[in-house]
Amino acid sequence: MVRMQGELDRAGVKSKMLLQVHDELLFEVPDGEMEATKEVVKRVMEGAAEPAQSLAVPLIVDMGDGTNWGDAH
Repeated sequence: MVRMQGELDRAGVKSKMLLQVHDELLFEVPDGEMEATKEVVKRVMEGAAEPAQSLAVPLIVDMGDGTNWGDAH
């Protein structure tokens, strides 16, 4: 998660990570950036252990979106 904002910036999106609650991340995503933001988040979080650790079991990211946290579930 510490790499997330830098990766979003490198991807050229204006999305911002607002909050982490246990294993959930909450983002503010401008109109038209949802798919690009999802691609970055999935790539960063599924590769979160690398390069420090190689995992035998893959990390799988599940995402939802909505106008509020409740709608995203």
